[in-house]
Amino acid sequence: MATAFPLHRYTFEDYLRLEEGASTRHEFLEGEIVAMAGGTPEHAALAMAVGRQLGNQLAGSGCRVFSSDLRIRVLETGLVSYPDVSVVCGPSERDLESPTTVLNPILVVEITSDGTEHYDRGTKLEHYMKIPSLRAIVIVAHRERHIVVHDRRGDQWVQHTGTAGGQVTIPALNTTLDVDALYAAALEPS
Repeated sequence: MATAFPLHRYTFEDYLRLEEGASTRHEFLEGEIVAMAGGTPEHAALAMAVGRQLGNQLAGSGCRVFSSDLRIRVLETGLVSYPDVSVVCGPSERDLESPTTVLNPILVVEITSDGTEHYDRGTKLEHYMKIPSLRAIVIVAHRERHIVVHDRRGDQWVQHTGTAGGQVTIPALNTTLDVDALYAAALEPS
């Protein structure tokens, strides 16, 4: 009969110590530290294309667009993650335990992958929805030209999509994403 060993549960402080010296980024949730897998060139190009489109439209607005290097913490649930793209309008609110961690994004973007699609569209989405400042969550599909915007309207989240040949609006930022232009940026030049 096998003996069950209890899993080690890490604190947020443990997680921060690990992140300081790590060459790989990690997510943190419920005492678990999980290494984030590296993305494909297409994934990275999609993230940059989203960031570029948003950055061009938000220039001079007081909003800043961040890459996946920005760590976000969901205080209510404890999730700590690095969205592929995020936007903060006005001053960033920093975590008291980690001044390099931001608490107040207005928008987060996740580019799906084979390994993360279910998590991005399910559990992670639910955690993000608990961020009080968050007004929009954008999920960009990696397999097809399909973008879903979850838009907060009061206490409700409304979902709308953009597909090939179209655009999708992000009302909270008064911006749009051109679906074909995003995916064209992810294609290898011929």
